[in-house]
Amino acid sequence: MKVHYECAACFLRQTREALDLVTDNESLKMDITEKVLKIVSKNFHKGAVSNVIGTEVHRTIKEETGNNDPYIKEREISNDIALDFLPQVEKILREGNTLKNYIKVAIAGNVIDFGALGLDMDMESLIINTIKKDPVLDSTEDLEEELKRSKTIIYLADNIGEIVFDKILIEKIKEYDVDVVVALKEKPILNDACVDDAIKIGLDKFAKLTSTGTDSIGIIEEDVSAEFMELFNKSDMVIAKGLGNYEGLGEMDLKDKPVFCLLNAKCPPVARDIGVELGDNIVLKLNP
Repeated sequence: MKVHYECAACFLRQTREALDLVTDNESLKMDITEKVLKIVSKNFHKGAVSNVIGTEVHRTIKEETGNNDPYIKEREISNDIALDFLPQVEKILREGNTLKNYIKVAIAGNVIDFGALGLDMDMESLIINTIKKDPVLDSTEDLEEELKRSKTIIYLADNIGEIVFDKILIEKIKEYDVDVVVALKEKPILNDACVDDAIKIGLDKFAKLTSTGTDSIGIIEEDVSAEFMELFNKSDMVIAKGLGNYEGLGEMDLKDKPVFCLLNAKCPPVARDIGVELGDNIVLKLNP
């Protein structure tokens, strides 16, 4: 996805929040903010790709602070939030054991995102409201048809906490007799989920886990490992969660591969890019 005008301010907001999490050194904060401003000034222009700039910004914060995981406390909070909601989620699914309901649960998990929404959001209320909403753009029927035809699926995970709800959807997907490989980050960036995070919740018992080989926000084709791209290219279909994956996949030549993005349109640029309202739930097939 190409940047929208609001993205510049968002990069700076995320920088401030990340720096406040990791250091009280005002001089260091100033130095790093100057570096981020130079990154944005150099790279932010019409046609620039949003998750490419965001990746450089957050890598710079990690390198300059010496902190490999600025959002570590928020990552723990995210898991706690998701696990607390499991009884409510399971009750909803007992009332309607359809693929669409499982997808709605997975999308509700997508709002557990301090990077996109900020640190002060009431995540619990947001999850409840999100899980009640049907997708505004809904390619669930197409997704189910592809599941019936496919043997191998790459599932691109997004955030920690969210993967608790992804696990529930993946259990449902396995009923279609498919092999699922879940791709996660090699190292922490923002609150994105890594392989170790998935192992902690037992996701490895339902799917093979792999790393993208990097810590990019979403998928950046020239940045991920050759091993990941081989798995990606050989898969019959792709299910991608969240904003970063939507932003990155839109810049790739997907050829005829069926790719479905499951997300909540949490920010105005993504909502505008897709053509929906802020906060809408989306099940979007990227290619015809």
